[in-house]
Amino acid sequence: MNLAKCMVVSLDLAKEALKTGEVPVGCVFVNKNDDIIASGRNTVNETKNATRHAEINCVDKIVNDGLLGELPNVTVVVTVEPCIMCAAMLVKIGCTKIVYGCANDRFGGCGTVLAVPGLEKCNIVRDLYAERAMDLLKQFYKGQNPNAPENKVKKKTIKM
Repeated sequence: MNLAKCMVVSLDLAKEALKTGEVPVGCVFVNKNDDIIASGRNTVNETKNATRHAEINCVDKIVNDGLLGELPNVTVVVTVEPCIMCAAMLVKIGCTKIVYGCANDRFGGCGTVLAVPGLEKCNIVRDLYAERAMDLLKQFYKGQNPNAPENKVKKKTIKM
C-alpha cells in the first residue's frame, strides 16, 4: 500500500473524529509488508482521557491483537504531526518512519516545537496532504469544543 493511500485512510479516520466532536486526527500503522496493522483516531473527548490520541489508540490495538512483534520498524501515517508525547512513544516502540500531513504548531514533537531525542533514527516525511489535514483542523476549531475546560484566565480591568 502506498503512503498516499494510507494517508487517505488516515484522513477518513480524522473526518470520523470530527463528526464525533474530536480533534480530527487519524492514524494508521503499516508493517514492513505494507499491511495496515492498526488504525485509530482521537478519542480524547469521548473518553475524557487526554492521552487517547490516534497514535496511542493504534498501539493499544496492536497490543490487544497480540501483535507486539510488529511494532519495531512500523511506519506511522498520521494526519497531524505527532505531539511530543506521541513522538516520544513512537521512538520508544522502534518506529522507523513517520509520515504526517500538517505540522502541529502547538505541540509538534517531530521538529516543529521539539525534536524528540531518538527521532534522528526515524525517517520523517512531512506535508503529505497537508492542506486536507489543516482544513479538518480549521473546521474543528471554528466551533467550540464542548468538552474543553472553562477558561480561568482573569480579565484585566483598566483603571481610570
